[in-house]
Amino acid sequence: SEAADQLGVMHSMEAMKAIMAIEYVAPMSDENVTVTDTEFSNVAVRLYLPRKPSDGLRRAVVYFHGGGWCVGQAGMKSYDHLTRWTSDRLNAVVVSVDYRLAPKYHFPVQFEDAYSVTKFFLQSSVLSQYGVDPDRVCVAGDSAGGNLAAAVAQQLLKDSEVKTRLKAQALVYPALQTLDLNLPSYQENDNKPLLPRLFMVKFWSEYFTSDSSLREAMASNRHVPVESSHLFQFVNWSNFLPEELKKGHVYTGPAFGSPELAQKYPGFLDPRAAPLLASDAQLRGLPLTYILTCGHDVLRDDGVMYAQRLRAAGVPVTHDHAKDAFHGAMMFVLSPAELAVGHRLLNRYIRWLNENL
Repeated sequence: SEAADQLGVMHSMEAMKAIMAIEYVAPMSDENVTVTDTEFSNVAVRLYLPRKPSDGLRRAVVYFHGGGWCVGQAGMKSYDHLTRWTSDRLNAVVVSVDYRLAPKYHFPVQFEDAYSVTKFFLQSSVLSQYGVDPDRVCVAGDSAGGNLAAAVAQQLLKDSEVKTRLKAQALVYPALQTLDLNLPSYQENDNKPLLPRLFMVKFWSEYFTSDSSLREAMASNRHVPVESSHLFQFVNWSNFLPEELKKGHVYTGPAFGSPELAQKYPGFLDPRAAPLLASDAQLRGLPLTYILTCGHDVLRDDGVMYAQRLRAAGVPVTHDHAKDAFHGAMMFVLSPAELAVGHRLLNRYIRWLNENL
C-alpha cells in the first residue's frame, strides 16, 4: 500500500482497503444466528440475531470495528467471526457498524455514523422490535472502534433526547488521545509489528485530514499549540501510569507547535476524537467499563490512563492487561502461539460481557 502511494497509483489507505477486501465475507446465517446487512439511520450495519430461545428480553452489543478510521469493515472475516460468536455465546443482538472511512471521509463523519446508529438503536421502539432489554445494552470496539465506543458513551451522557442509558462499554486496546504521541508505549513499541508508531501517526492524522503537514507535525510530536496546553493535564502519563510501565522514562512536558494546524483541523483537540481529553466531571456517570490493553502496543498507555482516570471519577472499571499480547491480537493471528493468545483474550472479553451485561 505504501508502494502504491509512492508511485502515485492510489492513496495508501485506499490501496490497503483493496488488499483487505479479500477478507470480506457475505452475510451468512447459520443454525445459531441470523445475519443480515441493513441500515440504521442511513448507516450500513451488519445485524446478528440469535436463533436460540430466550427466557425474556435479550442483551445487545453495538460494535465498532478497528482499522484506524481508514480501513476495515463489519464484513471482514475476523469481525464477522467475533460478532457472530458474541451473538451466539451471549444470546445477544449484535449491531456491527460499517461507518464511513478516511481518506474519503474525515472526522467527525466516523463518529457521527457511530453515534447515529447507537442513538437510533436505543429508541424504545427499535429495542422492542428486536426484543432487547433497554437495561442491558453495551457499546464495544477495538482500536479505532474502541475510540468510537468511548466517544459515543461520553456523548450519550450529554444527549437529553436519549432516554435509554448504556449498561456497559467494552474498549479493546483503544486509541484515546492525540496530544502526546511519544508516550512510553509509543517509544517502546516504535517499530513493533502490525502497528508501529509512524503507522499509528498516519492513522491519527488521516482521521482529520490528508494534509501531510499534520502528519509531519504529529510524527515530531509538535502539533499541539500552546493555547491548548491546559489539555495536557488529562494525558500526563507521569501522573497516570504505574511505575512498572514508566520503566525509567522521564516526563519532559510538551513541545508546542504552530496554532495554524489546530485552527485548520480542530478535531484532534476534540474529546469526540480523543476521549481522554474529557474533563473529570464529564467522565462521571459513564457506564460499567472493560478495558483491554496489550504490552506490545503503542496504544497501551492510552487504555491504562483511561482506566486510571475513570476509576478516579468513580466509574467501575475492569482493566485487563495482557503483557504478552500485541495490538490486534484478539482479531489477527499469525502463528499457533499468537492464535492461543488471541483466543485467550477473546474468551476474557466474552466472559466479562457475559458476567456484566
